Amino acid sequence: MSGIIYNVTVNVSENRVDEWLEWLREEHIPQMLGLGVFGGATLVRVLGFEQGGKTYAIQYRAESMQAFERYEQEFAPTLRAQMLERFGEDAQGFRTMLEIVESFSVN
Repeated sequence: MSGIIYNVTVNVSENRVDEWLEWLREEHIPQMLGLGVFGGATLVRVLGFEQGGKTYAIQYRAESMQAFERYEQEFAPTLRAQMLERFGEDAQGFRTMLEIVESFSVN
């Protein structure tokens, strides 16, 4: 298995968590998956990393670095601006790219 995981980790202010999760589930993730770049997404809550809110990570799976670069060039600036405009300082995040080297599972 190969590919790229685009991980977005976001700390959301306690008073905006429900609104942010609703927006993420109903608008943002469907929009991201509709770009034709990512083959799926996973939403997780980061435990033990609370900084005045709740922290989540969304992991988007792309088949290749070329697909991810297409996202970065064509879509990322607009989508990031949308989140900033809607949530401002109440949703602070950082992004990491991970290359899948190998996957293991129990037989």
